[in-house]
Amino acid sequence: MTEPLKAHALAYFGRLAPLSDQALERVWSHFSGRRFASGETIFSQGEKPLSVHFVLQGVGRYFYLDTDGKERNKSLVGPGGAFASMSSHIFGEPSLYGAEAITPCETLTIDYDRLVGLSECYLEWNRIVRRLLEHLAVKKERREASLLLDNATQRYQRFVQDYGEIAEQIPLKHIAMYIGVTDVSLSRIRRELKMSQGNSSKAP
Repeated sequence: MTEPLKAHALAYFGRLAPLSDQALERVWSHFSGRRFASGETIFSQGEKPLSVHFVLQGVGRYFYLDTDGKERNKSLVGPGGAFASMSSHIFGEPSLYGAEAITPCETLTIDYDRLVGLSECYLEWNRIVRRLLEHLAVKKERREASLLLDNATQRYQRFVQDYGEIAEQIPLKHIAMYIGVTDVSLSRIRRELKMSQGNSSKAP
């Protein structure tokens, strides 16, 4: 793998916990670089994925597919996130959801069992894996709270706050599914917020 990819990896994991060049070099052979095209499946609902894909660039989604073929977005994933199915990794069960690249994605991929093995052998990787799981738990907690406590406008505002610049890369249909509204409702929310911001800027 290329040196730029290694630099991306060092920056990615370094945000979670201190990681030296030597600590990355010791385990580098266990990782592989992957690229997913826009719309490409990372893993499908019902599969038992073995790997974890750490997102270095791009945006993707987790989604459910019901018996009528209707999709519902579970979560959106950008740089600093990861694609994995914990029920598959831990219990060997088929994944309850699928994962797909929304934009072209570059990932750093490793077998889940290998990642756990590294965390058992190296203190630096133990810290990183622990922080990854903590981030996942907090994200899930906040997502559930927003769905239960926020109205649609507040959920959209929270989405923009959470996803920042990459929000502009995500098609509106996926944002609408993510916050639990129709495309028409999302357009109305965006229009009303834009009008509100315009009126505020005109205020003396």
